[in-house]
Amino acid sequence: MNAKIRSVVIGAAAVSMALSMAACGKAGDDAKDEGGSGDKGGKSIGLLLPDTVTARYEKFDKPYFEDKVTALCSDCTVEYANAGADPNKQAQQVSDMITKGVKVIVVSAQDSAAIKSSVEEAESKGVKVIAYDRLAQGPVSAYVSFDNEKVGQLQGEALLEGLGDKATPKSKIVMINGDDADPNAAQFKKGAHGALDGKVDIAYEQTGLWKDTVAAEKMSAAITQLGKKNITGVYSANDGMAGGIANVLKGEGLGDIPLTGQDAELAAIQRIVAGTQYATVYKAFKPQAEAAAELAVKLLNGEDVKSLATQEVTSGSGDKVPAQLLAPVSVTQKNIADTVVKDGLYTVEEICAGEFAKACEKAGLSK
Repeated sequence: MNAKIRSVVIGAAAVSMALSMAACGKAGDDAKDEGGSGDKGGKSIGLLLPDTVTARYEKFDKPYFEDKVTALCSDCTVEYANAGADPNKQAQQVSDMITKGVKVIVVSAQDSAAIKSSVEEAESKGVKVIAYDRLAQGPVSAYVSFDNEKVGQLQGEALLEGLGDKATPKSKIVMINGDDADPNAAQFKKGAHGALDGKVDIAYEQTGLWKDTVAAEKMSAAITQLGKKNITGVYSANDGMAGGIANVLKGEGLGDIPLTGQDAELAAIQRIVAGTQYATVYKAFKPQAEAAAELAVKLLNGEDVKSLATQEVTSGSGDKVPAQLLAPVSVTQKNIADTVVKDGLYTVEEICAGEFAKACEKAGLSK
């Protein structure tokens, strides 16, 4: 090989090597961008919600949370997933987010005890966890929810109000509680018992698992056991279950007895207007979601959260957790306009659509 040819070959090899190194560098940059310890992962916050059955999560909590994160941190991203009521799926979602490089995970646990190992895994990888709406077990960094015993108390008091002079120690009440895997359910139950015990006879009490179908089955069983003429009111721990219960009560000719709920779902507000549900509990979703977003951004920036989470709660695993607890509000026909309408949760037009127009007019809720 003469000198001229050798020079060309060496030059080509050098160009080839340079291109190869550039390609490797680009691939490394791409990998960095996609997750792991990349910059994008470092500015990423995870949001894990428990199910799609409860209307509030997808319709309100998710968009409110995302909007607030964007307002506080323009270069932050939100990774979202829904467990679809499957705790095993939620555990996998936590692992997936850790792998993606998410630095803070906000989770509403489908099963507060089962998620403990996932919270521990996150902590071991330097990922902070905020318990949202439901207090997860394990080393949680902060908790955002409402005063859940107060929620139950408001439900019990509303039921007594709906019963009026029928609220006597002999009046038989059916009580359909939430899922025992949700720690909130026990708190709602405790608050409700505090309001109801000694004032009425809780003659039938079961869990409805937060499912309208299960709650409807339990209501039918209660009617069979107690006799429909002997039931004076029904405590339902949330609006989803109240919907199933209301259908059973209507079919049995008991549509006018007081029924409680929680979450201020549109269908529940419409039932309240129509008189087939007496009350719900409004837990303003926007302040709760925005509070979680503020805590998440603080943790992402390495800041202390106790200026926001000024209270403290103890989880089922014995962990002391800084908490921000918001105040719930009872909603009946009397204050629909001053609560869910005033806050912009629903418009009067939405509530009073179709078959509910006349009932709205009668209830004084005009368009």
